[in-house]
Parts: sequence; structure tokens; C-alpha cells
Amino acid sequence: MTVTVRDPTAADEAAWRKLWAGYNDFYRADVPEVVTAYTWKRALDPASPVFALLAEQDGALVGMALCVHHEGTWSLTGVCYLEDLFVDPSARGAGVGRALMEHLVALCRARGWSDLYWHTRDSNTAARQLYDTYVAADDHVRYRMELDRP
Repeated sequence: MTVTVRDPTAADEAAWRKLWAGYNDFYRADVPEVVTAYTWKRALDPASPVFALLAEQDGALVGMALCVHHEGTWSLTGVCYLEDLFVDPSARGAGVGRALMEHLVALCRARGWSDLYWHTRDSNTAARQLYDTYVAADDHVRYRMELDRP
């Protein structure tokens, strides 16, 4: 089965929301509706640094990635943060995650961005198995302080 990676359109919202809900369930995250709606709005806005990629297989959306393009302090070109990547459980093992990653790597190179980075839970062995084929995990430790949120 062929996987096609593409940009989202407004018509994809319901299918994207299903994938987004699956992603948040996996991470046991409770993202308020106002944030979900705003994330989708930014993903469709070409002026936003937030962008999305969708993976389609046999006419169904089966994967998504949300990324943030930003400037960096260690290079002269842009940097891309892969914030969220999710593949529907029914499509796992069929190359959907790899298709999203390959598309994103090619996109970053085409745009001349110097770095692509991401993180996942140490226990997320399925994702790490894929990610380890691209680059070894580094020795950084992430700190996260939650401030006021809607």
C-alpha cells in the first residue's frame, strides 16, 4: 500500500482531529478544545511557523506530524522542531511513520534549514526504533515548566 504525505486542507479537519485525539490519548494529555482549534488554524495558515503534514493511505488519513519552524542561535538558517508525530494504530508497521519522516527531512533540506530535532519518551520503543534509523539519541535532558495555560 502506498503512503502519500501531503499538506493539510480545511476538509481534513475531522480526520486530523481523530489522529490528534489518538496522539493525546497515547501521551495521556488533556489538550483543551480552544488549543486544538488554534493548533489546526495555525497548521493551515501559511504565515504561521506551525505546519502539519498528513499521511494518506488508500484514501484515509492514517498519520500526522506537527512541526514548528524557527530561527536558531547556532546557525544562520532555520531550524525545524518535530513536535508531534502520530500514526493510527491500524496503520502501524506499514511505513507511515517513515514516510512522514522522509518527507519532513526532504522538506527541511529543500528549504535550507540546518537542523531537524524532536524528542519522545524513553519508553516509546516503537517510535525510537524508527528514530534511531535516522540519528542516535543525544545526551540532552529535557526540562519542562508548565506556566499559565488556557
